[in-house]
Amino acid sequence: MTLLTAKTELTPRQQEIFSFCEDHFFANENPNYVAKQSRFFTEGYDAFGLDDNQLRHLRDEVFQRFQPSMPEMAELAYHFLATGKYEFGSLGLMMLKKNRPRLERGVFAHLKRSLDEVVQTWTHADIIGTKLTPVLLELELVTLQDFEPWRFSASKWTRRVSAVTLLYLRNRVEVETLLEYVTPLLQDKTRPVHQGVGWFLRELWKIHPREVEDFLFIHKDQAAPIIIQYATEKMNKDKKKRFRRAISKTGKPAAHRNKKDRPTKVEIDE
Repeated sequence: MTLLTAKTELTPRQQEIFSFCEDHFFANENPNYVAKQSRFFTEGYDAFGLDDNQLRHLRDEVFQRFQPSMPEMAELAYHFLATGKYEFGSLGLMMLKKNRPRLERGVFAHLKRSLDEVVQTWTHADIIGTKLTPVLLELELVTLQDFEPWRFSASKWTRRVSAVTLLYLRNRVEVETLLEYVTPLLQDKTRPVHQGVGWFLRELWKIHPREVEDFLFIHKDQAAPIIIQYATEKMNKDKKKRFRRAISKTGKPAAHRNKKDRPTKVEIDE
């Protein structure tokens, strides 16, 4: 069996599922759609050109034909993401999303491995951080402490997800605990992590404005400027004045930032 896009070693059953999906992707290539979508991906966009509805249809066909177990889906997600092809990665995550109530503890390790080794785009990272890791917390399969090592991963995507996952906990865990957790990420060196941390702090501020403002003021000179920029985005002018100097280090105003710093509703929905 010849698999043109596989990058990892597959079992015979995985090869069968992979081949079925790969054939479908090549049969439905759409270069015009790829060109349209590529502007949203500064890190690169290697895709076939299928839209979300086409992916959902393929996902349902895979379920009907192969009836994969939860461990199989978690492993397939890794192999699909490893191709570097956008739709393959999206399909792997969509299969897990569709079965969120069935997630098992073992999925946690597979997601970590995927983020550490093969995730290549912010959209896939944020689908994991907004649609999968929160379910592991909700089902009490993992705790916040389980994510603490993620903050120090060599992968910027793992570190980003360690912050984005906190969105689920922003009104479920003490604000002091969340702020302490996120502190090591304030001086991260990569923009995707800055954006994820700033996004979380902006949402946490809506619930705990005083605590977040005090936290940001304490760290405004050490934190990455983009974090301060994102976190203060919804504050009024008077509040923003406290952070003007820190924000100015970014070299551009907040209004000029790339709005595609997290998935749209369409991208993260079923």
